[in-house]
Amino acid sequence: MGRYLITSALPYINGIKHLGNLAGSMLPSDVHARFRRLQGHEVLLICATDEHGTPAELAAMEAGHSVGDYCHEQHVIQKQLYEQFDLSFDYFGRSSSKENRELTQMFADRLEDNNLIEERVERQMFSSADNRFLPDRYIEGTCPECGYENARGDQCDSCGKLLEPTDLLKPRSAVSGSYDLEVRETAHLFLLQSKMVGPLEDWIDRSREWSSLAKSIALKWLKEGVQDRSITRDLVWGVPVLRHGAVRSGFENKVFYVWFDAPIEYIAATVEWSHNGGGDWQRWWKTDKGADDVCYVQFMGKDNVAFHSVNFPITMLGLDEPWKMVNKIKAFSWLNWYGEKFSTSQKRGVFMDTALELFPSDYWRWYLTANAPEASDGSFSWEEFQVAINSDLANVLGNFVNRTTSFVGARFASVIPDAGEHPTPDPWLQERVTDQMEKIIKAHETMEFKKLAAETRALWALGNEYLARTEPWSKIKVSRDEAATIIYWALNLCYLFAVVAYPIIPSSAERIFEMLGCKVATPLAEVLAEDKDWLHCGTSALQVGRKIAVGEPLFKKIEDDDKVALIERFPPKS
Repeated sequence: MGRYLITSALPYINGIKHLGNLAGSMLPSDVHARFRRLQGHEVLLICATDEHGTPAELAAMEAGHSVGDYCHEQHVIQKQLYEQFDLSFDYFGRSSSKENRELTQMFADRLEDNNLIEERVERQMFSSADNRFLPDRYIEGTCPECGYENARGDQCDSCGKLLEPTDLLKPRSAVSGSYDLEVRETAHLFLLQSKMVGPLEDWIDRSREWSSLAKSIALKWLKEGVQDRSITRDLVWGVPVLRHGAVRSGFENKVFYVWFDAPIEYIAATVEWSHNGGGDWQRWWKTDKGADDVCYVQFMGKDNVAFHSVNFPITMLGLDEPWKMVNKIKAFSWLNWYGEKFSTSQKRGVFMDTALELFPSDYWRWYLTANAPEASDGSFSWEEFQVAINSDLANVLGNFVNRTTSFVGARFASVIPDAGEHPTPDPWLQERVTDQMEKIIKAHETMEFKKLAAETRALWALGNEYLARTEPWSKIKVSRDEAATIIYWALNLCYLFAVVAYPIIPSSAERIFEMLGCKVATPLAEVLAEDKDWLHCGTSALQVGRKIAVGEPLFKKIEDDDKVALIERFPPKS
């Protein structure tokens, strides 16, 4: 068995995340981690709140809290929400941690020792109204590339172009809204990325297992030319700028740029995990300590790809030390709200806390996986949500499990029947299931989540087709043994369907296991072995003569009246 280090892009600390954040990194990273664990691999799934930079300061200012108190409060809220969504992070850390501070400062020292950091005086926006230099995200204006009027000083959310504050047209302060800005000189540290273009190109060329979206963005950046980049900002909240443990002269009121320290938190969170009872963090991150056999997979939205495929790799390569580099990057496009971006300020869309008040987490997990914005931007709609839940979960998976267990309850006193003299199921069923399982495993391996959901649904549909072909309700009138054989294999299908559902909708899978009297904690590695006889996967878990539970339907349908009420409460257009 192998080892998988899996990281999800860090969610910003500034408020509860929307469904697009869940769909674009955290949920798929969890689905992949659960699948790898099912295979029997050793998995470490890492994430953390991104707590530095302008968003944290602005949000704390608006809330009337100190930045430290605000970040602590929001970290707890976010962590609890992710647990309620069944995101199985092995550790969920904080970029404001002592571990990240020390690693960031150590990395900067090492890069400067290797002549990859130098101090430069640059021209930066100063706001007279705010009496301060304005770091990139404190400045908003019109993007010179696409004309988007609310571009930030570091990046345009519309076209994705990375910017400098001085690139913006009609720049204004994000703090006061003032246009009274002037350019003044201030000293900052620059990472000399231009020196690392050769090693970066070689590394990207060797990286064969990135999603096409991630690869195309990285190659675009190489083609346009990699520029030296400032890695410090005029802020108070963040990682202090030190040089070999001492405050750097002239940098007393500066901190490291959030996009310099945030990716380092992947490593720091693993160190946090180690300090909190985990294992040896170095065997995951240092190739001379055992990490050479680790497969490192990153999940992120497309707006984060440049930082993860260019900036952070340059940092890691520039250290000239045996650090683990990413093997696979899975990037996602954006999930929008009826064609528009989610917006907290305009109350546009559904955010994670409200989502859980409306429906169980599995409803959202299924919809967002089945509609993963992989090849292009996606768009949420209540109409599609209703179809996904009613058609896929209620009518296919839920219907089959309920029909099977209800039949056992009514005809076999809720006891698992013996297959009798027919221990081998219908060859038609065995062939179809085997073929479908191969497609599901391939979709997992290639991390094609939309396809994964479609193939999973197709497997579930075989259960209802099997019952329609064999008609146990008719067979039992003639032969109880024949009906028992049919329903025994239907129960095996229930077990298999729960296994396949587990990475995507774990709570529903657990309910099926409980109905069948199986323990969820039972190792399932053998079930997903390549040479497994899929229809027999449940025979060891399903003990003939044991009682099963016949309960309420697994899924409640969303009625048309419910959909109308949801559209009225969360309108398509704000």
